[in-house]
Amino acid sequence: MVLGEAAPRGSAEGAAAGRKQRAAARRKAFSLFVKAKEVPAASRCPGGGEGVRWRCCRQAFEELPGIHRHVALHHSGDVGRQAGLGAAPADTAGGTARPSGRSCGSPEISWALPDTSHVSHDDLTSQVGDVLLYYCYCEVRDPEKLCAWQKALCQHLHLTGKVRVASEGINGTVGGSKVATSLYIKVMLSQPLFKTTLCQEDFKSSAGGAHCFPDLRVGVFKEIVPMGIDPKIVSYKETGIHLSPQEFHREVEQYLSQATQGQSDTILLDCRNFYESKIGHFQGCLAPDIRKFSYFPSYVDENLELFKDKRVLMYCTGGIRCERGSAYLRSKAVCREVYQLKGGIHKYLEEFPDGFYRGKLFVFDDRYAICSNEDIISACRYCGVLWDQYKLCSSQHCRQLVLTCPGCCNKGLTACCPVCQEKELKVTSRASGQILKEECECTRRRPRVPIEHVSPRMLDTGKY
Repeated sequence: MVLGEAAPRGSAEGAAAGRKQRAAARRKAFSLFVKAKEVPAASRCPGGGEGVRWRCCRQAFEELPGIHRHVALHHSGDVGRQAGLGAAPADTAGGTARPSGRSCGSPEISWALPDTSHVSHDDLTSQVGDVLLYYCYCEVRDPEKLCAWQKALCQHLHLTGKVRVASEGINGTVGGSKVATSLYIKVMLSQPLFKTTLCQEDFKSSAGGAHCFPDLRVGVFKEIVPMGIDPKIVSYKETGIHLSPQEFHREVEQYLSQATQGQSDTILLDCRNFYESKIGHFQGCLAPDIRKFSYFPSYVDENLELFKDKRVLMYCTGGIRCERGSAYLRSKAVCREVYQLKGGIHKYLEEFPDGFYRGKLFVFDDRYAICSNEDIISACRYCGVLWDQYKLCSSQHCRQLVLTCPGCCNKGLTACCPVCQEKELKVTSRASGQILKEECECTRRRPRVPIEHVSPRMLDTGKY
């Protein structure tokens, strides 16, 4: 044996031993980091109970995989420093230094599409299916590439719907057959970009299908939910404390109990638009009379005194609007604390179909609403009979939604307001092709940002 032949082997073995040692140190540091985020048993959730076991970055976690995903995504550097691995030592075999953690940023986007050769065309395109609702906040280095992959994936699975992609993540609602939506979830969970941030429970599902949307729209935007504020200024990372449906239920129960006694220090805030809360909402909530979520920041600004020193419980359809909405409210530093319903009303109704949410849940597709209880809390625009099934205003110049019962529809009352109703009659009696200026009583008379006139007594009793 030539002297020195064993040197490369010994060097490689030494490098391997070093890597094992660093990996062991990192695992230990990871466990200690998670351990430090444990919530004492005596104070595991604001409303009592044993649900939350860890809290980190103002988020609550009930299960170990959840806190593990969060730490791996957001605290890789912290764990590395705690392990004494700010930068991995040089690899003696290759002579190059490699930094620890994900120095290259977010993972690469996989272009993989699922194999559908074993699925019949009828099963893949069946009208009996589901509508999925989901979102994922994460760093996306190449939104255009993710957008192209999403479009190819949805077309491959014959899905329709709307998907918004941005550098801050992805937000989607898609419809298709049960086979197609199941494959879509499976592929999304295996996508390297989402592997540490997205999980099965992040997908909200309801009965529907591809017919619930007119087409497929996938695009790149600045925000995955349009609040109108740069994500770099108000980040989802500054969000309120997440409460599970069970915790939120207990909080609402406690709030309503205290409100009846006139001693509540809590506001139950609906972050949705007025036409959503009109047909369904939590009992005792404050529902802003706004048309768009982009008006929400102005609503907060105009009503800051309302939230001063209050505990705020926020909710929306699937949770995404609360992520940025709670961050904006917290940035004003007036509330005592801000909580939000994890998974939104959708997840709450899965566990409490007959809970404190009454009426229907508005959805942004051709169904307009899904039902979990028999309550009807809204009325026909014209006769006042109980009615909660939306239709589009019949005026071709208007895109407002209207609640008009079958009886009033049969009388020709199909517009959202008298102005549109009169305009529709004029349009049908005039030559085709003539364009009238859009004018709608509904939008003209409603303040863009309402100022709440709420007395202390109303706040205490939860009667807004």
